[in-house]
Amino acid sequence: MTFKPAQWPRRLRSQEWYGGISRDVIYHRSWLKNQGYPDDLFDGRPIIGILNTFSELSPCNGIHMKDLAEKIKAGIWEAGGFPVEVPVFSASENTFRPSAMMFRNLAALSIEETIRGQPMDGAVLMVGCDKTTPSLMMAAASCDIPSIVVTGGPMLNGYYRGERVGSGTHLWKFSEAVKAGEMTQEEFLEAEVSMSRSTGTCNTMGTASTMASMAEALGMALSGNAAIPAVDSRRRVIAQHSGRRIVQMVKDDMKPSDILTKDAFMNAIRTNAAIGGSTNAVIHLLALAGRVGIDLTLEDWDRWGRDVPTIVNLMPSGKYLMEEFFYAGGLPVVLKRLGEGGMLARDTLTVSGKTIWEEVRGAVNHNDDVILPTDKALTQSGGIVVVTGNLAPKGAVLKPSAATPALLQHRGRAVVFEDIDDYKARIEDPDLDIDETCVMVLKNCGPKGYPGMAEVGNMGLPPKILRKGVTDMIRISDARMSGTAYGTVVLHTSPEAAAGGPLAVVRNGDMIELDVANRRLHLDVSDAELATRLAGWTPLPGQPESGYAWLHQAHVQGADTGADLDFLIGCRGNAVGKESH
Repeated sequence: MTFKPAQWPRRLRSQEWYGGISRDVIYHRSWLKNQGYPDDLFDGRPIIGILNTFSELSPCNGIHMKDLAEKIKAGIWEAGGFPVEVPVFSASENTFRPSAMMFRNLAALSIEETIRGQPMDGAVLMVGCDKTTPSLMMAAASCDIPSIVVTGGPMLNGYYRGERVGSGTHLWKFSEAVKAGEMTQEEFLEAEVSMSRSTGTCNTMGTASTMASMAEALGMALSGNAAIPAVDSRRRVIAQHSGRRIVQMVKDDMKPSDILTKDAFMNAIRTNAAIGGSTNAVIHLLALAGRVGIDLTLEDWDRWGRDVPTIVNLMPSGKYLMEEFFYAGGLPVVLKRLGEGGMLARDTLTVSGKTIWEEVRGAVNHNDDVILPTDKALTQSGGIVVVTGNLAPKGAVLKPSAATPALLQHRGRAVVFEDIDDYKARIEDPDLDIDETCVMVLKNCGPKGYPGMAEVGNMGLPPKILRKGVTDMIRISDARMSGTAYGTVVLHTSPEAAAGGPLAVVRNGDMIELDVANRRLHLDVSDAELATRLAGWTPLPGQPESGYAWLHQAHVQGADTGADLDFLIGCRGNAVGKESH
């Protein structure tokens, strides 16, 4: 891709606030000077907003984010910019209720208006937990000012009694082991302290690491950004380089719309397949594409990812963690492998000003057991599978690299849970009418239904099944699944149950067929019977009547298009608002 830098010098956006001698300009400028800034900082140098999602209640975006912000500032000062750190909405999956996903769009809206309403010429997007990465990119895309992503980085490996422990992944594993009688509660509590032994995001290829990889594959972050551990000194170095780079991006007027092309999204989708990335990336990239006017669909996800081998041997699909991925060479090695195999659009632009191929063609793989040769891939056909049928007319997704191969073609009896409370109330009942051949179905956990589409799709199996030594069953829902989780789990079923989709009328005893090879998810009832059931369906009672919950329920779209709020789709630009003084 050829990018033509803008003419420099030119009048910057921030000069609408600080340039000149009018009363209104003096009002803005004099107040900012109360922090001790000298006159010449307002002479037309780029003002860079460092949008920091640090929060002590958002552990993935922990105290290390403060240190990274200082390094970013240093880089901005060095390049002749004027850095200003701005705290922004931080939605954390591990603390927010009912679900951080419910607040992704609120965060994007809040941060978009933070950018638009304040004198920023460019933005450094400091992200960590999985919802902060898409929300800040969505906000920047809707404003379309020069922006660069800096992630906080993954935490160090965990170890328990000599076993490598992956954050999230081993939470599910150990929890199931306790229910199966293979691990005591005391041992589980002992293992807890090994799960998160340093600051940073999940150390598995969960959603946080997946979205960091998506930002890099899209070209929105400097090459190598995704995998550097949070506590590694090289994380600080790339932060400082990013600070330097954003100043030049402002001078060149290099915006998200220049980077986030259809080919860039194709690169990201294929990268997600190669790394065994989270199903959550589907929703986030669909929403991001909507903000820049790119027509991205579930069919694109299935088509572009279908023949890509999963070569990154990381939990939950494999055995290693992000620390080893970084030491092996990180995402540049994966992108180079895709490029050599004809699966990368090589000329897409990155925030460095170079093409993605220029950035990665010299990458070296330092560990063939972490980043596998193609002929030893975890699965030769990775990616995110999209299945459709009368149970999911608008599609549902499944991650083959985390599934049990024998279950990818299966027909079984439905055991239905009307919502997550119904599931919790009944799942441990020894009289529950279920065996390992059944299909577990969970309703009313989608964008409208939970509300907010929580990560409950990877329902734990009944203890009586676990005690047989069975560790996987087909599970179908309109919910999401943590990127750290695993299993033969069909997710994001659309339309969702709370919107009157066919999932809402599945009954205990119905037969359901999953055929991944043929991309089919079928409820074995006649068309007439299904129509009769849907005609008798009524919405859930007790819907919110005010506040953000009401706004979300009224305007959230389906998972098949990214679950964004309908009035936030598109780029609204960064025009300076009218002066009020």
